[in-house]
Amino acid sequence: MDEAMTIRNERLANKLINALKRRHYEAYYCENQSALLQQAGKLIPEGSSITWGGSLTIRSTGLTEMLKRGNYLVYDRDAVTDPQEKLKIYRKAFECDYYLSSVNAMTEDGIIVNIDGNGNRVAALCWGPTHVLLVVGLNKICSDLDSAVKRARHTAAPINMSRFNYKTPCQMDGICHDCLSKDSICNYMAIQRLSHPAGRHIVLLVGESLGY
Repeated sequence: MDEAMTIRNERLANKLINALKRRHYEAYYCENQSALLQQAGKLIPEGSSITWGGSLTIRSTGLTEMLKRGNYLVYDRDAVTDPQEKLKIYRKAFECDYYLSSVNAMTEDGIIVNIDGNGNRVAALCWGPTHVLLVVGLNKICSDLDSAVKRARHTAAPINMSRFNYKTPCQMDGICHDCLSKDSICNYMAIQRLSHPAGRHIVLLVGESLGY
């Protein structure tokens, strides 16, 4: 990364951290994925119970693998193939000390937008786990709430539909049609203004492009 981009990212991250703290989040900036892993290791106490949602971001950074190698009680939905066992892990998330996820979009003033097909991820973000650790690449930052919602619907959703190979209109041409398909991933949307209780959500901003 060149110097100009590094400076820009640091300044944007400082703005975001101040905005998030006003909204009662705990927030940190990690310049790269290596710094992210170090910071996460400092934040999550050994012995904690942990699980995560379907985020590619947290997997691509190596975070989930690092935690599985550590001294933690990990409920790994990726290691389960039986649908009933996977459902048990989804429900176990509400009892965990830490739930890991990314976001679909975040505004420059700290409002977080997520969209979900089944609703298990947005449900856990809103209630249940003692702490929620959110890994957010700076590519997810949008100027305002309207653009954040559009990013979730028009960018993240069509890409994820292609990943899952569901036959929705957006999977066919990459454009949101505001469809009513039974396979739609745009079923539940959470717009999060504040962290409640204060400090429950921990945001790790990463100065790289991560996820969709």
